[in-house]
Amino acid sequence: MSDDDTTPGVRPYGRYVGLLGVLIVVLVSINAALTRSTGSVGVEPGHRLPPFAVPLARGDLNGAADIATHANDGAAGKVPACKERGQGILNICELYEQGPVVLALFVDEGSCPQILSDMQALAPSFPNVRFAGVAIKGGRGKLLQLMGEKGLSIPIGFDSEGALAGLYKQVSCPQVTFAYPGGVVQSKALLERPAIATLRARVSGLVRATRARGSKTPPA
Repeated sequence: MSDDDTTPGVRPYGRYVGLLGVLIVVLVSINAALTRSTGSVGVEPGHRLPPFAVPLARGDLNGAADIATHANDGAAGKVPACKERGQGILNICELYEQGPVVLALFVDEGSCPQILSDMQALAPSFPNVRFAGVAIKGGRGKLLQLMGEKGLSIPIGFDSEGALAGLYKQVSCPQVTFAYPGGVVQSKALLERPAIATLRARVSGLVRATRARGSKTPPA
């Protein structure tokens, strides 16, 4: 027997371990909230979208993302990404040469891909805006199944090695970026799936801001 009044079978430090676990969760949550509120992830407004070219999920091409900014750019690629064009390729430079861009980076698990259905629903209302998504890692077969189930026609690329996650500072899923024609980021990225009304408002804002800069786009 002992004079210790601790409940039998319960280690006296167990409660402190539990409290420490709760504290860690709280601190992680606060850090995530601060990260999102300060916009410290994603490409900063005013900066140009980093170039990339990836295989389209529905195409026949395979291989890693080309993120080279010049010829023979080491592991980034041998050919500048902006020059990688053609059937079966999703090229961000080609997209922003055609108009404003709404780009979603996502993984094909959980609820994250639901943003693609929202983008698909809005695309007909904004015919001059280029909506596109890129799946980060995952399996191509599962991605194609997902696209079929959601009836997606917006272009979806496949980044098999996840190079864009680092390039675009992606720490959330999805990450949705809004850019002007020419590729300059217009506003802070969305770091979670918003209500579709919120997404529509952000796209409308991109169209208005593009028009104010002198580029012609259809009314929102």
